[in-house]
Amino acid sequence: MINFNGDICFNNEAILPHDNRGLKYGDALFETMRCVHGTIFFWEDHYFRLMASMRILRMEIPMNFTLEFLEDEIIKTVKENDLIDGPARVRVTVFRNEGGLYNPKTNETSYLIEVDALESPFYLNQDVDYEVELFKDYFVNKDMLSNLKTTNKILNVVASVYAKENGYNNCLLVNNDKNVVEAINGNLFLVKDGKVKTPPLDDGCLNGIIRKKLIEILSALENTTIKETSISPFELQKADELFITNSIVGIVPVTKYRKKTYDSSFSKSLIGKLNAKARVG
Repeated sequence: MINFNGDICFNNEAILPHDNRGLKYGDALFETMRCVHGTIFFWEDHYFRLMASMRILRMEIPMNFTLEFLEDEIIKTVKENDLIDGPARVRVTVFRNEGGLYNPKTNETSYLIEVDALESPFYLNQDVDYEVELFKDYFVNKDMLSNLKTTNKILNVVASVYAKENGYNNCLLVNNDKNVVEAINGNLFLVKDGKVKTPPLDDGCLNGIIRKKLIEILSALENTTIKETSISPFELQKADELFITNSIVGIVPVTKYRKKTYDSSFSKSLIGKLNAKARVG
């Protein structure tokens, strides 16, 4: 079951018109998050990122689109799918209403909420081989639009196809300056000699929620420094660890890049701290 503007519909029910602007122009935003036993992980961060993104894209925010309203709609959808007693993946998509060409006829918006079951209520340590490669066919732009979680993700789609065709688990995306920006589905962190780096927003990476939370966690640790700074491809093979973050899996350690293999002890030490932060919001 899905939630379209507050109405619960069957998954196979036709609800979007042919001229949906998310389909025709990628004129849409989305948030993905965990909901465990009726608690949405980092809900306020997701909500305020969505509101800020809607303002940047000049979408009209409905008067009733409050923190409490949207949370209630999410929980309603989780309940309708019989997932309230376990972990669920939630996706909220907001799109400008149909009409117009590049210039929309309206800035009014609609929303769609989808949920799926997850295996674990907590972020888990990932003990699997995980190989990445650079994707250099196309580049991430260094601008604010790249920081937003829009449905304009064709670069990520093509990179995913490339990764699958070549047997990689993921690809690292680069910007026009040839600096490493992020992975296909998350932010990137690099560890070297107890120092942690992650690309800055100015380089074009997604303004990720888990990225934000890990920066907070790392900033509070003794004997650890965290710096938002550009990462060159050359640094990847010099690093002690690489790991990828997103709101669904939490932290994924990279085990191999080309001929370089990585440790994962530091990133695994952060999982418990991330779970604790999720429980307190």
